[in-house]
Amino acid sequence: MNDLTLDKAKEILKKHTTEPHLFVHAAAVSGAMGALAEHFGEDKEHWQAIGWLHDVDFEKFPEEHCQHVRELLEPEGVSEKDIDTIISHGYGLTGADIKPETNCQKSLFAVDELTGIVHAYALMRPERMEGMSVKSLKKKFKDKRFAAKCNREVIQKGADNLGTDLGLLMELCIKGMTENADLLEL
Repeated sequence: MNDLTLDKAKEILKKHTTEPHLFVHAAAVSGAMGALAEHFGEDKEHWQAIGWLHDVDFEKFPEEHCQHVRELLEPEGVSEKDIDTIISHGYGLTGADIKPETNCQKSLFAVDELTGIVHAYALMRPERMEGMSVKSLKKKFKDKRFAAKCNREVIQKGADNLGTDLGLLMELCIKGMTENADLLEL
């Protein structure tokens, strides 16, 4: 049993974040993490909580993202393991020095950028998340101009680190984000 619940994660994030788009991103990553937890037979709510909190220091420290996670979460009683997991999603990208090793860490690293592409694609579709296919998402993924700020190399590296096919990662991301479609306003 993990102490970090989704409700607690939401409560903590509200203390450090005000920008609506960051809450939408938190909901997207949380949903994707829940689907990956189910895939790996892990604690869905705990992984969702990790996903919800992953950018806890981003608004206050955008240039030093992942470097202030510990100081924000330790006083909240978040475990060392969970703090390390959250920091690890910035490995090789933000100066974070914790390499993703566990399935939870690798999943967070993999879906952070991918949720951006899924979200951008959903916004283009009249039916939003409903019925989104991996095949159509892959076409958007291959178009480097589409959601250009989302780093495809990081997404592919994340899938590779998980030992997961990119298509399966996309399928799980779509599934989890569809479950959170109301929070994503999709």
